[in-house]
Amino acid sequence: MDFEAIKKAAQAYGPDMTRFLRDMIAIPSESCEEKGVAHRIAEEMKKLGYDKVEFDALGNVIGWMGSGDKIIAIDSHIDTVGIGNRENWTHDPYEGYEDDKVIYGRGGSDQEGGMAAAAYGTKIMKDLGLIPEGYKIMVVGSVQEEDCDGMCWQSIVNEYFKGPEDARNQIEFVISTEPTDGGIYRGHRGRMEIRVDMHGVSCHGSAPERGDNAIFKMAPILTELEQLSQKLGYDEFLGKGTLTVSEIFFTSPSRCAVADSCAVSIDRRLTWGETWEGALEEIRALPAVKKAAAVVSMYNYERPSWTGLVYPTECYFPTWKVEENHFTVRALSNAYEGLFGKAPVVDKWTFSTNGVSIMGRHGIPVIGFGPGKEPEAHAPNEKTWKSHLVTCAAMYAAIPLSWLATE
Repeated sequence: MDFEAIKKAAQAYGPDMTRFLRDMIAIPSESCEEKGVAHRIAEEMKKLGYDKVEFDALGNVIGWMGSGDKIIAIDSHIDTVGIGNRENWTHDPYEGYEDDKVIYGRGGSDQEGGMAAAAYGTKIMKDLGLIPEGYKIMVVGSVQEEDCDGMCWQSIVNEYFKGPEDARNQIEFVISTEPTDGGIYRGHRGRMEIRVDMHGVSCHGSAPERGDNAIFKMAPILTELEQLSQKLGYDEFLGKGTLTVSEIFFTSPSRCAVADSCAVSIDRRLTWGETWEGALEEIRALPAVKKAAAVVSMYNYERPSWTGLVYPTECYFPTWKVEENHFTVRALSNAYEGLFGKAPVVDKWTFSTNGVSIMGRHGIPVIGFGPGKEPEAHAPNEKTWKSHLVTCAAMYAAIPLSWLATE
């Protein structure tokens, strides 16, 4: 494999990747509103000579290069979070800007930069004859990841393919283009969205003893949840399980009345060895939860995609990792060393990705390498680096044959 030719091709496509990424950033594309950016991606793939470009029922845009029966997939989610407080941005988050080094705007690192590098990395494979015989490359622009990570790939596995076994038989592995700042990422903690509901009885606020204040009853539960968060599991690679209360709700007839319900949302991060059943039970076992007969449950996600399809799923996102000597780690490390003459950093994500479904639910190996940096995700003044786009496009182009040589 001519690594210098790959790097030269990626460098030559740098301005095109910048233009494409800025086009994507300019199209607001929060979860369930990705239609515009999905069609812009399809347009770019067709211009680049992809053999087939299509949309599945959920609205994921899928480009194919090559004609073999076996698949190597590259995944980039194409939805973004919102912009939050506009005053925290120094420039328009959608118009953005670029200089010699960076591209500014919502989605640059999380995660449309990955889409730009994947689209052109696959083009380089075609240009230089780097698609292994008997294989085809599946480039996925996935939707609704920010709302419900992995749900898009549940739909792909169960609807586009004929279920997990069929998908595993066809897909050798998936490259996630989530931001890794030049490292190879081999896993991350899972997560859950949990709700605790407290019921009370309202009455006039002038005589609160006549009622049963649900907010007061929630208070000791909050204290015990904070204490529980210090006692969660630990894994040497993935780190500690965590728990935080992220939302609080209530109902009351008026400001002059006792609250008759109170609920909180919990963001629970699961490290290796922790289960969703165990995470629910440890909250249900808290003395304050038992005493108040509070109801502990898991959220469900049922928002329609931009195509109108609803794919209901529980808000449980499994922990996953591949071992340090896994074939995907070795394949990417060999490609990196061949391209850049040094060993890569192998690490993990702090946040969650579509790997929760691809590997966590369905057992399809995933490995991460993507442009941008994790701290840019969801932050104001988000940006990515032009050099990252070039590096990642070169890596994506080199990975299939590197994997074949490794195996």
